[in-house]
Amino acid sequence: MAQAYQNIITLEPGKRSGKPTIRGMRVTVYDVLSYLAAGMSHQQILDDFPYLTEEDIQACLAYAADRERRPRAPHP
Repeated sequence: MAQAYQNIITLEPGKRSGKPTIRGMRVTVYDVLSYLAAGMSHQQILDDFPYLTEEDIQACLAYAADRERRPRAPHP
């Protein structure tokens, strides 16, 4: 069973301007999502960043999906 993203995605005020990162590293959720949006496969990301795991990528996707599910305040 996949690990919950809350155990992988971390928020540290002094790291990467407080953006959500993977396991406290300097790689942000945004970085991974950007690579995926640009067309990189999971394997290409893992090859380029050997310290990341498939679970890390899945955690980024789960985090993004969870954020989209939350209601947002309307724009003024």
